[in-house]
This record gives sequence, C-alpha cells and structure tokens, in this order.
Amino acid sequence: MGNEHRSASAEVVFGLRTFGANPLPVRVELEYDSDDPYAVVAAFHSGRGTVRWMFSRDLLADGLLAPSGDGDVRISPGADASKIIFELEAPDGAAVLEAPAQELAAFLDRSYEQVPGGDEPEWFDFEAEIAKLAFRS
Repeated sequence: MGNEHRSASAEVVFGLRTFGANPLPVRVELEYDSDDPYAVVAAFHSGRGTVRWMFSRDLLADGLLAPSGDGDVRISPGADASKIIFELEAPDGAAVLEAPAQELAAFLDRSYEQVPGGDEPEWFDFEAEIAKLAFRS
C-alpha cells in the first residue's frame, strides 16, 4: 500500500431506452477511485434523485468489446458501433440504456492511467476490507 490516492471521473449523457420513443437523456457521473481499484461507480441522476450502481472495471472494459456480465449489470456493444448498451436489473425493475462508446473508452483510459490493469492488488487494502466484514457480523 502506501500509494497516493488517485481518481478519475467523467460526466456522460446516457440514453434511457423507452418503447416507441427516442431515448431519454440521463446524466451519469462515472467514478473510479484507487481506494477500490477493481470498481467503477455509475451515479445516474434523475428527477427522483441519484441511483448509484457499482460494477467491476473489467466488466466495463470487456463490455466495450463483447457482451459481458451475467448478473444485475450487463454491458455490450450496440448494433450502432458508436453506442454501448447497459442493461440494469434490480428487484424494483429494469432499465436499458445506451452510452457513447468513445466517452466510455476515454474514461476507462483515464482510470488505467491512475491504476494500470494488473496493479490493482497494490492499491487494494485486503486487511481493511476483512476488518470491515468482521465488524458487520
């Protein structure tokens, strides 16, 4: 450990796909933080507030190239190569959104500038995470 804290962020406008209409714009703040070097957070801002989804940085990277994910978050290239498709599922419902591929790739590149792929274990404090789990019991 002992590495200096690093982060990257980007504001991207996603499109919420709806039936029979053009996608509705949704402002999304993408966040990457070296304190949790394996994760990306997407904060979706809507009229009802902010909904935060956390998923792996590898899932985002893989989803730019091929369909990825088999849980609550699935990411894949769109039929239009300039778009990436996000499928989100929660107990309260599901959403399909599209996002500009170039902006996602640029954010991902900035995250790798902060913590290169493969260097995540050098930044992740396993002992601190285990301690958090021990106090939750």
